Amino acid sequence: MRLPCRLLVTGAALFAAALAPAKTLIHAGSLIDGRADTVRKAVTITVDGDRITGIADGYTAPAAGDTLIDLKNATVMPGLMDMHVHLDGQQSPETYTEGFYLNPGDYALRAAFYAKKTLLAGFTTVRNLGDTNYSTRSLRKAIAAGWVVGPRVYTAGPAIGTTGSHADGTNGYSDQVIEKFSETEIFNGADGARAAVRDHVKHGADVIKIMTTGGVLSLGDSAQGAQMTADEAKAVVEAAHEYGLKVAVHAHGSEGMKRAILAGADSIEHGTFMTDEVVALMKEHGTYYVPTLSAGNFVMEKAKTPGFLPPSVAAKALLVGPAMTATFQRAYQAGVKIAFGTDQGVAPHGDNAKEFIYMVNAGMKPMDAIKTSTLEASKLLGVDKDLGTVEAGKFADLVAVPGDPLADIKLMTNVTFVMKGGAVYKQ
Repeated sequence: MRLPCRLLVTGAALFAAALAPAKTLIHAGSLIDGRADTVRKAVTITVDGDRITGIADGYTAPAAGDTLIDLKNATVMPGLMDMHVHLDGQQSPETYTEGFYLNPGDYALRAAFYAKKTLLAGFTTVRNLGDTNYSTRSLRKAIAAGWVVGPRVYTAGPAIGTTGSHADGTNGYSDQVIEKFSETEIFNGADGARAAVRDHVKHGADVIKIMTTGGVLSLGDSAQGAQMTADEAKAVVEAAHEYGLKVAVHAHGSEGMKRAILAGADSIEHGTFMTDEVVALMKEHGTYYVPTLSAGNFVMEKAKTPGFLPPSVAAKALLVGPAMTATFQRAYQAGVKIAFGTDQGVAPHGDNAKEFIYMVNAGMKPMDAIKTSTLEASKLLGVDKDLGTVEAGKFADLVAVPGDPLADIKLMTNVTFVMKGGAVYKQ
């Protein structure tokens, strides 16, 4: 007996529906998509596997087997991205001595602990700009394999710099200690710079981090002094770009920034004592600025706590904190490209979102601040085809906060929902 054609079609449709993978529907009361300057209201985001497959106005009813996540009372936005973290450590009075008793495995396990805190704070992607013994390379692998919970990690491995620079871990130590250390990330001359980059490529770095000036937390240098020649900076950038890697540059003083920008570096980190000439150069070359106001504010406050920082470091910290904010205001008003970065590992991990408060208090519009951690961060990282906005085809990295963060930026510190690659980690 032949079945009616209509019944055959209906049966085939039901069979196909049964085989179709279940989807996740997110009902968002408000959506900041990372690209538009306006907020969409009452939106359904459809997630299939690890990707966003659709965005529709209104609240779409789920089909049988679909998962519904009700965020009607929240603002949904792309997973946040922090372009400057150090996951394997956190500043404390013990920071300057712990290297004598911690092993490589200790750093990696500590990085896993801080990685989870970072993800649950809403940061689904980070750029780790400096670690110990490539600890975050192991972390990157562990997260990708599902062994530990954390954000997507793009790591620089140990930062690269010249002898006696902010990158030199023995800077300021005794001669006896210095003699016992040999660090491949320390170089001198253009040929040494190229060799250091290639060594990092061999060890699996995703990005190259260099130090062209002194730093605040190192014992034996000035934060403003240049610590890399123009030829050395150019050699680093050329070698990195040949291998398809971007270059992030730690720089507080203007001369170190200038040399890095003219060499073609992709971002300036901190930028504390940026001059008008440097601002103009950054605009001309399209160089990103990663302000790290969180670090500046943290060390400025801790400099007032006796014993937390060594005296030479505390003196630098008291100068750098206010200068960072003033520089940020000038750079933002001038139209320099800004990407979100905190330097967490100086300030506590998990408090990354305080950077939004510092930026808005310094005059940045709330929507612009959120975009620094979504669209702009993805552009700096070179992953804007997959991340940074809520659009069909991109990874389902989504976070939500209760209420309206454009009216109260402090809400960014209260992320109540986290999805990374379609998997929910906080709800």
